[in-house]
Amino acid sequence: MEFLSGVPQHHTYEEAAHLMEALPSLRPIVVQSLLEKCRSVKVKRLFLHLATACQHSWVLKLDRSSIDLGKGIRQIEAKGYLDKQHLIYVPTEPLGDPYVKDLL
Repeated sequence: MEFLSGVPQHHTYEEAAHLMEALPSLRPIVVQSLLEKCRSVKVKRLFLHLATACQHSWVLKLDRSSIDLGKGIRQIEAKGYLDKQHLIYVPTEPLGDPYVKDLL
């Protein structure tokens, strides 16, 4: 999640997507705890967006009602695609990553 706090200032959306793709076996209990303690709404929404895009099975086991996702819309890219589930604007062309393009 610390890595995601640097998107897009220090890291690209594509780098974050590749990192998330490499995390198929996270423990839902640990992820739940981290998301509940995280103070950045942007990081939590981006994390959930990418995890959902990667279709990780542990995402379905999270209790989203206990994760504060704030109000309003956040953005990684101003003229991007609005992920309506997570209320975050992300790039429309993630440079060929098929699992991310499925969201568009």
